[in-house]
Amino acid sequence: MSATVWLVTLLVLGLILTIDLLIAITNRHKVTTIKAAAIWTVFYISLAIAFGLSMGSWGNAQAQGEFFAGWITEYSLSMDNLFVFILILARMKVSQEKEELVLLIGIVMSLFLRGIFIGAGSALVNRWSWVFFIFGAFLLYTAYKLIAEDSEEEYEEGPFIRFLHKKGASYFVIALSAIATTNVIFAFDSIPAIFGLTKDPYIVVTANIFALMGLRQLYFIIGGLMKKLIYLSEGLAIILGFIGLKLIFEASHFQGWEKFFGVPIPEISLALSLSVILGVLLLTTVLSLLKGQKKIA
Repeated sequence: MSATVWLVTLLVLGLILTIDLLIAITNRHKVTTIKAAAIWTVFYISLAIAFGLSMGSWGNAQAQGEFFAGWITEYSLSMDNLFVFILILARMKVSQEKEELVLLIGIVMSLFLRGIFIGAGSALVNRWSWVFFIFGAFLLYTAYKLIAEDSEEEYEEGPFIRFLHKKGASYFVIALSAIATTNVIFAFDSIPAIFGLTKDPYIVVTANIFALMGLRQLYFIIGGLMKKLIYLSEGLAIILGFIGLKLIFEASHFQGWEKFFGVPIPEISLALSLSVILGVLLLTTVLSLLKGQKKIA
């Protein structure tokens, strides 16, 4: 993408995020209603879809497909991360009036950290193609952890958070610190995942920004989904495992390895990647809702 496209995109998205920040600061002493949260969530999702569709006219079909695959994956990961935010804020007993400001600061932290990781990841990818082996292995490990861990376990405080408790820090400060530390872990998951779908820095950046937009509002309507989307972690594990294998296959081709013990190493197309991501998310959602109905019955 040209420098002009980069500049215009970042200015527009920066303006939207600034307006969101000002709204959060203005309403920091008010409780966000479900209606307002739903309107803003639909707005941000519609904005991302409109942006992706527009890429077909001023970009190309490949870029359009990569954006949607990256945005959907990152949005799904961000939603899973939001569940952790809910646990943190509930554990720290942050008042409803202050939740909005804590969330927005946390999301700004996420943008900043992901920006650093994207820059570092791009530099590594452009210089050493074998780094995809590391990215792929990390995603496979993350997938294993998602399946192995109990998704219903409570949030456990780390040593740093326990230290802040002992020093008498306020719950507001502790909640911000907890979200900041978990954001680092989230960035480690999300950046290798997006690089497994596209190598275009412009798409990597925009997909991440759009995935984080509206999370503050989504927080206020997602609490009830925590018990309904019971298979979300398993679905994300399958997606991350799939992308991890895709990265390892791509790294093998970069090294000139076409076969592994006589078995051809497959090339996974973008169309297949997008189909798997959408299919897994749809399947896990349907299975979760069916499981919920059985419990009610």
